[in-house]
Amino acid sequence: METTQLTEKKLDVTVLEPRMKHPTIFEWFDALKGGESFVIHNDHDPKPLYYQLLGERGNIFKWEYLDQGPEIWEVRISKLTPEEGETVGELVAKDYRKAQVFKKFGIDFCCGGKKSVKQVCKEKGISEDQLEQELLALDATEKARETEYDKWEPGFLADYIVNMHHKYVREAIPALYEYTTKIARVHGQRHPELLEVVKHFTNVANELESHMPKEERVLFPYIKQLDEARKSGVKMEPAAFGSIQNPINMMEMEHDHAGRELEMIRELTNDYTLPADACATYTVAFKKLQEFEDDLFRHIHLENNILFPKALEMEKEVVK
Repeated sequence: METTQLTEKKLDVTVLEPRMKHPTIFEWFDALKGGESFVIHNDHDPKPLYYQLLGERGNIFKWEYLDQGPEIWEVRISKLTPEEGETVGELVAKDYRKAQVFKKFGIDFCCGGKKSVKQVCKEKGISEDQLEQELLALDATEKARETEYDKWEPGFLADYIVNMHHKYVREAIPALYEYTTKIARVHGQRHPELLEVVKHFTNVANELESHMPKEERVLFPYIKQLDEARKSGVKMEPAAFGSIQNPINMMEMEHDHAGRELEMIRELTNDYTLPADACATYTVAFKKLQEFEDDLFRHIHLENNILFPKALEMEKEVVK
């Protein structure tokens, strides 16, 4: 791709070999920064390109017809800025590998998933260009087989969360409480931060133990009712709690509380860095805390960024 072409920002597709047309357009698009654009000049409607671009790059561009034939077709393709584009949660919902990139930069993709990339970069003093490059590098690699949770039926996803993540939390809490209290008792004098770790883990455990039954007894059954009504094409009366947005707001607030407690634990432990005098229990405790954090963040992500938005859309469709 020639620099002069990029400077002119106009690509005459008619002079390219057929096999090179779409690859060249994609090359130009990938070279754009947020807010930049270029124009493609063609002799027919390039609408198939729109669908290919949407499928392979996602909703990160604007498609604007400048001339619509019959002999000349011109379209301006603009790359949206991170603020205009998808949220952190939406990006992770489409490709969970991106969670690791956000985690590397200390970006909360579950509780803070509704923020734009631009917003979180500004809040944390992160280079947007550096983050964008790492995200684009993932796009350029072959996507390993990752469970596409966003394509699951909402009712099935709700059951999955209960049977996998709620089950894990209930099994993990007693063991983690035992490990954290033990290392605080044995090592607390030399490492007083462990006493704070116990306090914050107790807080998150108590939060989740009261939180999960609310989802299992009220919110998730209602989501499954919405799902069945949608499939059957029937209308439902409004729930006693009003809009589903009300319990969702409560659940998201509790997710946020739990997430903040885990962030405090990570901060207190210096990202789970073991001290020189760490014993075997100390090592296991930190390993299990990291596993708990990873599972909970995926758990919250599935709800905040996938299940709850689906539920809100279903409510609009089926509730009278």
